[in-house]
Amino acid sequence: MYYKELLLAGLLATAVPLSWADQAPQASDAQESAAQQSPVEADESEYMSEEQFLDSLNFRSGKVVLGGNLATLNLPDNMVFLDGDDAERVLVQAWGNPPDEKPPLGMILPKGVSPLAEESWAVTVEYEESGYVSDEDAADIDYNDMLKDLQESAKEDNKWRAENGYEPVSIVGWASAPHYDAEGKKLHWAKEVKFGDSDEHTLNYNIRVLGRKGVLVLNFIAGMHQLPQIEQNVPAVLAMTDFNDGNRYADFNPDLDKVAAYGLGALIAGKAAAKVGLFAAALVLLKKLWILPVLLIGWVWRRITGKKSEAQSAPVEPQVQPQAPAEPAPNEVPPKVSSVMDLNNTPDDKHK
Repeated sequence: MYYKELLLAGLLATAVPLSWADQAPQASDAQESAAQQSPVEADESEYMSEEQFLDSLNFRSGKVVLGGNLATLNLPDNMVFLDGDDAERVLVQAWGNPPDEKPPLGMILPKGVSPLAEESWAVTVEYEESGYVSDEDAADIDYNDMLKDLQESAKEDNKWRAENGYEPVSIVGWASAPHYDAEGKKLHWAKEVKFGDSDEHTLNYNIRVLGRKGVLVLNFIAGMHQLPQIEQNVPAVLAMTDFNDGNRYADFNPDLDKVAAYGLGALIAGKAAAKVGLFAAALVLLKKLWILPVLLIGWVWRRITGKKSEAQSAPVEPQVQPQAPAEPAPNEVPPKVSSVMDLNNTPDDKHK
């Protein structure tokens, strides 16, 4: 479908009121109603509207405990939270990312802004139980040299990408230089990343909170033009995120706990997205082209109800699917990608 048709369809789409996030609707009612729907009614309800999709998400506010008392988010009034399942639905069904084997712990979003809106952004929250990460190298890291190494590594990795039909990935530079809070044990930095020839660069803003047995991984999903807005919200996200008693960095017991095989530098360097697919860039691209309001809502509905159906002829509503990457070489299997967050996998993840 041509972009003109997509834009026309977007203009014809019904505007969704923003009251859904303020009221934090419960997902259970929508899911219970869907479960009670007869097969005939399900067939007739081929599409779920954008408003229905948003109403099916359970937006939480205030204090949120993560991972069985692992950590706590004390959300400010201007932010809301989706648990792992709802976060995965937004990432996969709404934003076009491939599904991951393990959903995130959740997702933080700005209150009153639809995740389908052009101005939306989000923070995915995950946990890596990789061991106690020593911060002894914090004062010795030369971040300028690290950036040069990352850029050179990306150039080398692009040879693999070209051979396997993927667009090149370039690390333009630091969008925000790395900073480590030694007292709070919190590290944050941002990379400006370019996928192929895209005019829209991707903002890869990261926060790591060090704990007794692993690291909380928070990744902002946004466009480069949203950097000022993201930087305004970083202090609040840092302040509201903490491990609970027993899981804090200070609770480390060298006689009992595992020590990670890497330090702070490796958390930042990570993996330079050598084999990341095109879906990471598509996340931002889809949002900026007015495609999301006219996604194939029937597919979303089938995913929500758990119904499996064969492909049907094209309905009146325009169908839009993100472009799949070219097939890789027979002996090469690119790893699964859930979002641009995979730019930051630690060295232990490289061979998984």
